[in-house]
Amino acid sequence: MLAMRQRGSKKQVNNPEARPLTPEQLRARTFQRAVKLLAAKPRSVAELRERLAERCSNKAIVGTVIARLREYGYLDDERYALGYALLKVKQQPIGRRRLQQALALKKIDRSVATEALDQVYAETSEEELIDRAIEKRIRLRGRPKNRAEAKSLFDHLLRQGFPLELVSEKVRAASRADLEDVE
Repeated sequence: MLAMRQRGSKKQVNNPEARPLTPEQLRARTFQRAVKLLAAKPRSVAELRERLAERCSNKAIVGTVIARLREYGYLDDERYALGYALLKVKQQPIGRRRLQQALALKKIDRSVATEALDQVYAETSEEELIDRAIEKRIRLRGRPKNRAEAKSLFDHLLRQGFPLELVSEKVRAASRADLEDVE
């Protein structure tokens, strides 16, 4: 029991949270937290602001830290959006609509996201990507043999964010190719 009392009293003496922090200490602590968050994974300005606000209620300090990180080049929404979009497109064939939704969830401004998507889809067209998606799906499940399988492929491609017109055209072509092979 004596050990328990000693441990409890130690926590009170060594607990830095018990003493109020000066604004400079709070700024330094917030800056360290921001750097740790950015080291773990890249983030948008709004995401980082939200995460920092969870622990630091002083919006002026959070704003100062974010301004400093932007000045150092650690925070740049344009670069982040472009890098994120390029990585996603290289990892798997994904349509513009779905990628735009993902960037919106990352709290990227719509105009910044649109500019990044324009650059990404200028390099690799959605038609190339949908062809890759169909090839992969056919490799895994085979060509659609009936309407239900064609609908499944159609729905899959829509969920990947490809435009309706392109999806219907490509699914019809994939289904026709299968029918021609049978005859």
